[in-house]
Amino acid sequence: VVRAHGERRPERAGRPATTAAHPAHTKRGSLAAVARAMAGNASPTGYSVDGMGCAAVDEQLLEHEGHLKYRWEKFMETKGRIEEAEGSLEEFSKGYLKFGFNKTPSGEITYREWAPAACSAFLIGDFNEWSPDSHPMKKDDFGVWEITLPAGTIKHGTRVKIKMRKSDQGWVDRIPAWITYATQEPQLGAHYDGVYWDPPAGEKYVRQNPRPPRPAASRIYEAHVGMSGEDPKVNTYREFADDILPRIKAGGYNTVQLMAVMEHAYYGSFGYHVTNPFAVSSRCGNPEDLKYLVDKAHGMGIRCLLDVVHCHVSCNIEDGIAGYDFGQHTESSYFGTGDAGYHWLWDSRLYNYSNWEVQRYLLSNLRYWVDEYGFDGFRFDGVTSMLYNHHGLEMEFSGDYKQYFGMETNVAAVNYLMMANDMLHECYPGIEVIAEDVSGMPTLCRPVKEGGVGFDARLAMAIPDLWVRILKASREGKLKDEDWSMHDIIATLCNRRYTEKCIGYSESHDQSIVGDKTIAFWLMDAEMYDGMSTFEPPTDVVARGMAMHKMIRMITMAIGGEGYLNFMGNEFGHPEWVDFPREGNKWKHDHCRRQWTLADTEHLRYFELNNFDKALQELEEKYSFMSHEHQFVSMACEERKVIVAERGPLLFVFNFHPTESYEGLEVGLGMPGKYRICLDTDAWSFGGAGRVGHDEDHFTSPGGPQTFVGPYEQEPRPCSLKVLSPSRSAQVFYKVPEDDIDMSLSSAGENVHNLRQPGGLRVEPIGSMPPPRSNAP
Repeated sequence: VVRAHGERRPERAGRPATTAAHPAHTKRGSLAAVARAMAGNASPTGYSVDGMGCAAVDEQLLEHEGHLKYRWEKFMETKGRIEEAEGSLEEFSKGYLKFGFNKTPSGEITYREWAPAACSAFLIGDFNEWSPDSHPMKKDDFGVWEITLPAGTIKHGTRVKIKMRKSDQGWVDRIPAWITYATQEPQLGAHYDGVYWDPPAGEKYVRQNPRPPRPAASRIYEAHVGMSGEDPKVNTYREFADDILPRIKAGGYNTVQLMAVMEHAYYGSFGYHVTNPFAVSSRCGNPEDLKYLVDKAHGMGIRCLLDVVHCHVSCNIEDGIAGYDFGQHTESSYFGTGDAGYHWLWDSRLYNYSNWEVQRYLLSNLRYWVDEYGFDGFRFDGVTSMLYNHHGLEMEFSGDYKQYFGMETNVAAVNYLMMANDMLHECYPGIEVIAEDVSGMPTLCRPVKEGGVGFDARLAMAIPDLWVRILKASREGKLKDEDWSMHDIIATLCNRRYTEKCIGYSESHDQSIVGDKTIAFWLMDAEMYDGMSTFEPPTDVVARGMAMHKMIRMITMAIGGEGYLNFMGNEFGHPEWVDFPREGNKWKHDHCRRQWTLADTEHLRYFELNNFDKALQELEEKYSFMSHEHQFVSMACEERKVIVAERGPLLFVFNFHPTESYEGLEVGLGMPGKYRICLDTDAWSFGGAGRVGHDEDHFTSPGGPQTFVGPYEQEPRPCSLKVLSPSRSAQVFYKVPEDDIDMSLSSAGENVHNLRQPGGLRVEPIGSMPPPRSNAP
């Protein structure tokens, strides 16, 4: 576990607190020796023989060797059957080239649908004037219905459905499960129709830009296309591409994560009650419009991640694939039966991940979004629900490994995730796949070949919970600022598994929804509406809110993970909550938009918060501290409310005390030399008080001071530095290269401030950068 040094924690989801040999292996030596032996136990293909290669980085896994070997055996067994029947996992995951609507070289249209519970099936639509029996389909031995039509029979953009007879003689009309586009009639309450999408050559969007290389650390801008505009309406893919992508680029983010792209009949679900997994959300445009968005992002050097929902689907049987469940046995259905097929909290259906055709459907879904639209990776939603039979409901994860590897583990779902990550990383070496998991399951972000689940990173979900807990208690008067625990902050920010990457974030999109509060709202509440003009001095509430908003974001990015995520608008403290159109608000979009004008208006403090976020992203761009292996917290002083941390080549000093400033504060650090400030939350240009001079050189002295992280005394650092640390502020220091010591002080000060120059903020003197770091994966 990356952590504050000196603390000895109880055993949690990380490195074990002891290295005593496991009783079963005492004759073979220590756990470490056994783990090393297992790590080298790989087949000629590079895959672990028994799935225990991950024990090389976590010896505690040996205590659950039986479960991990069983998991691996089932994974290899499933993969082996697929390779035997389909040739390879890669070929198996191209199901979209076989199922749904496809054209033969001669132009004939073939439609295939897996619906083993149907007794009869007919293709209906505009092309045959919705005739119920003119185009019957044939069923094979595997429950796949098929029909082939002459070229040109179905016109591009026309509506289609499949009509099926259930065993009870009842008939139902359903949207094809593999449909790539579905639309709804404009009248309220109308159902969706599948749309045959095959535009002529002149209307097909052709990609023009190559994929950007994967960055060493992803700075992710989480965005909802529909609510991204300033006008009270649903924004489109093309409007997002033309108007919002330039903002994301100017803000310094290198990745955009798109929410609510997979079609969902209920807009208020935030895109998480998916009805048609292969279809783009028609509210925002058509498939060609989405391709334009992704390609334009690539042209700007921005990678695109899709928020993919494979943990459940909407119960909506009229508009989605839930309609293919006729109450049949689970082996003939996309879904499980009973509790295994229904999520009581989400009111949604759950996939049967052990089913062959479900595996084909979901793996092909991933390939489709990458191949057809050019996405560069995924953020898997609701992974905790997939990993466990209890779905994480009414469950508190303590870090005990028995909670992760036992009878409550959904091995079939874990195996599906292993296959998904194995396939994606083999087919697309530069892809990035992130898991939304709150449980902290060990091995989740270790490579599949060594027995891990294969994700590249997990979201550090405990961090936003920490800030909400602190800010809520402060707002309710239960916690004074001077009583914030520095040790608790460090313990949460640094509590992540060794060699398993995390994406840090200070607040989630859920906090933006009506009924909850963003960090800015917790800090400033109603004063955000009339106290944000720079023409008037800030009130105490606004001054505190501005300071803490910047500090929380900086410390989260500094030591909270190996990547960073921000939800659209939170970077400048967007004052409105998110309230999707619904009956309760008379179906209005007034609170389902983003007020970008606030961030563009120079006399508003939103402008200053936005500029600070730009500078923070540029700091990472220039120094690559998030991808650096070096992280060391040397001080978390409860009395002074000071945290000092080294990350990569930078030194971060945080003073959370509400009133006390410290002149000549002695802090420890690892490298001797001359240091200067490269970023200051208290700078005038960021709405601060300007209490720190940016033209001062700081020289180290041998030997560090005595420091503590909470109650734990630290070994002194090799060097010390004396700095000015104003209350409620944070400063970042960089080591001046030896050949840059003659840099003019006036130029340094000018470039640190660069007052009110949107898009052109510099966070260090020109020429003082260390040698550039590689962005290679």
